[in-house]
Amino acid sequence: MHSVKIMSVIGSAVPATLRAKGLLACWYLVQDGEPISGPLASLPAAEALFQSLVPSTLHH
Repeated sequence: MHSVKIMSVIGSAVPATLRAKGLLACWYLVQDGEPISGPLASLPAAEALFQSLVPSTLHH
């Protein structure tokens, strides 16, 4: 079974375009260790995308 998770990155791992906007952290959705979303500017945005991709029966 494939596993989708939310991963956060901080500091220099944040893309330059987001750092230029003052963000020091961003979030990605990853599946089996591979990013499946672009960098997201907030945890709530990552959580919303996660909820839309993962059936509610798979997480509690």
